[in-house]
Amino acid sequence: MIRIGIVGCGRILAAHLRGYQLLREAGVDDFRITALCARREADAWSYVRRGNGPTQRQPVSTSVGDPLAVSDIYLSDFQSDVDVEVFTDYREMIATGKVDAVNDFTTHALHHQVAEVALGHDKHLLTQKPLAVSVLAGRRMCEQAEARGLTLAVFENARNRADTRHLGWLFQSDRFGKLKMMLLANIGNWWAPDRIVAQTPWRHQLIEGGGITLDIGVHLFNHFRYVAGEIASVTGNAKIFEPKRFTRDAEGNALNDVECDADDTMFATFETDRGVIGDVAASWSGRGQSLLTGTGRGIVYYGTQGSVVGDEIVRDDGSREELSRFCLTHCPSSTVARHFPLGLTDAFALNQLDWLQAIREKREAETSGREGLRDLAVAFAVLESSMAKRTVEVDEVMSGDLCEYQRPIDERFGFTRP
Repeated sequence: MIRIGIVGCGRILAAHLRGYQLLREAGVDDFRITALCARREADAWSYVRRGNGPTQRQPVSTSVGDPLAVSDIYLSDFQSDVDVEVFTDYREMIATGKVDAVNDFTTHALHHQVAEVALGHDKHLLTQKPLAVSVLAGRRMCEQAEARGLTLAVFENARNRADTRHLGWLFQSDRFGKLKMMLLANIGNWWAPDRIVAQTPWRHQLIEGGGITLDIGVHLFNHFRYVAGEIASVTGNAKIFEPKRFTRDAEGNALNDVECDADDTMFATFETDRGVIGDVAASWSGRGQSLLTGTGRGIVYYGTQGSVVGDEIVRDDGSREELSRFCLTHCPSSTVARHFPLGLTDAFALNQLDWLQAIREKREAETSGREGLRDLAVAFAVLESSMAKRTVEVDEVMSGDLCEYQRPIDERFGFTRP
């Protein structure tokens, strides 16, 4: 039995608990969540038992499919045979709690700190994206886990989404030719034009690892890397268009505000080791008309035999077909079973399942620490490129040769470079 302790009981926890609930319903019965840790004890107790304890905080999103829109999930909904311990200090939970593994759902700047304690006590770790607050911090996490033979993984649900799996297979199977180009523009849809993202002011502070490039970029780059190959070079531009952000009541009155020094907008052009080029624009800003490429359906992919927009394949002859139907019809059953084991389709549950299986099988998780480190390096390559005003090789950032944007972050946490 793998005993899991969770650090961080914010609004995203409900989506994670729903994933674990789906695993139990699918017959995965060799784990239990045995401890919760939150800065405010009431936040932890609010997730323990339905009908007993403090009220959970309300979701901050109403968008369909947004994990931050999930609510009303309790541990008692799917496990009744465990007395859950509650802590307010993650160090105490890890050192004295009845846990074999840790889930870290804290802020970006805490990831390496929780990891140091968890790995130091020989606990396996699944940490929320991004892996760390800087590439150097992330590299040290990976090295510590490897030295102790522990399973370190990044919670990266983009890898387990159905569209990621379908597109990866489509363009790597030669059933639709080779991928050539990708285009994404999503402006004015997330927290625009000037709301505090997810009501979490730290997301707008550079020193806390805030900004849209780290918060959203790692999701996008994990997806692009899976579909199109390793990202080799990046030309990026990151901006702050809203230097002050607010939360507001229903009438639009400002309740509080935050001064912003981390990017709310990123534009990046990149090329992969397969020669695929991509262009991405993402912003928490944008006033007036919002923009989402593909007539509101997301990323557009252009290949040698046509294009894919959302869930629609469009061939050169004008014929159209659903991507999901095409893949489920032509994709080998063994591949479908590998991508969606136990018939699961929820990306949270699938990511959790792979991490649990990796622990049992003493192997790397698919979204391993090293995988998350590469996502982090690509995101920082956008920021380093913007600062240096030139095209950047991702390997420059991975190696630490280019780290000017990250320098104040590393100095804050006392990281010294060799």
